[in-house]
Amino acid sequence: MAAADFLATCPEDLGIDSEKLEAVFARAKRDVDDGTLKSAQVAVARHGKLAGLRTYGTVQHGGVEREVPATDRTLYTIFSCTKAIVGAATWTVCEDGLLRIEEKVSDIIPELGTNGKENITVEQVMLHIGGFPLAPMAATEWDNRERRLSRFAQWRLNWEPGSKFEYHATSAHWVLAEIIERKTGKDFRAYVRERILDPMGLDDFYVGLPAAEGGRVADVRHLVPPTPPPGGWGEVTPDAIKTFNRPEVRAVGVPGGGGVGGAAQLAMFYQPLVNGGMTAGGTRIMKAETIEWATKVRTKEHHRDPLFNVPVNRALTVVVAGGDGNTHIRGFGKTTSARAFGHGGAGGQIGWGDPETGISVGYTTDGFVGDVLQGRRGVAISSLAAQVLA
Repeated sequence: MAAADFLATCPEDLGIDSEKLEAVFARAKRDVDDGTLKSAQVAVARHGKLAGLRTYGTVQHGGVEREVPATDRTLYTIFSCTKAIVGAATWTVCEDGLLRIEEKVSDIIPELGTNGKENITVEQVMLHIGGFPLAPMAATEWDNRERRLSRFAQWRLNWEPGSKFEYHATSAHWVLAEIIERKTGKDFRAYVRERILDPMGLDDFYVGLPAAEGGRVADVRHLVPPTPPPGGWGEVTPDAIKTFNRPEVRAVGVPGGGGVGGAAQLAMFYQPLVNGGMTAGGTRIMKAETIEWATKVRTKEHHRDPLFNVPVNRALTVVVAGGDGNTHIRGFGKTTSARAFGHGGAGGQIGWGDPETGISVGYTTDGFVGDVLQGRRGVAISSLAAQVLA
């Protein structure tokens, strides 16, 4: 289904105030109007429908430096918002009784059981406390399973599993992708399509982009000179970000950050997850109990954000807003409920849903700007979106 097929007749049919919704759109449009960004796309959903979708500005395609209008059919690289999609697929493997989060990963993937990694559990991988945040995976290895497995064997620990939190930008989700393949016998991309995206009706959401759809994807671009974040770039270097403009990289479907979709697709992905596992059309994606189990905070008090020194509130691959006044630090603005959950992406991509209100939000852009501007934008859009109820 196309994004337009999800649109409600009017926001009020979903219990959403049109004027409040327009404030969300106006905030997204502001960055394009003032030249901060070249393009932006934003969507808000409730009750299994889109209350509204707006796209602003211009984009470039295929490495050609020519501006063309962005439309509601424009797709974007969603970077780490992908983690929630692959995570949800992993939840269904657990629901089907094929996987337990207490299992040692080395019992599932023997290749990982080297260099002190023998006792890492599936749960630790999903919480980013597995101890291998800096484990490398070269782009030349991404689409070659044998090379990936060889790399698993070479990886070494940076610290004792469980002892601390440190964001595993890509390494943890390469492991989850292999777990899905071992437990289901299917390519992880095919499993995500079959079990999550197709039942949700999200034809235009991709983990592994078909070549025929490449002309719809906005090229990523740095709009200000990149400056390294505190602690350095890690894996997410400016050059690494720009590799996602290459068709062969988009085709891989990097499980920790290579998804492609739009704001509408992000917002609609969270709708079944905040509505008991059901789509508006009555398709069950997973059990309500599975979602409640998967979105429970499992990290401990000592698992803290290294920059802001607040508890990270990690559930199984997603972040939970929490009720401690730090929701804006975790990517949810300042006005969501404590139960809201989701995962943002590099460049300021936004994706979350709130089971208390039924609201879900997607925001995508092709432009990378400084962390301060990006942070303020994310807090503002999420805060406004969380308050759109009539």
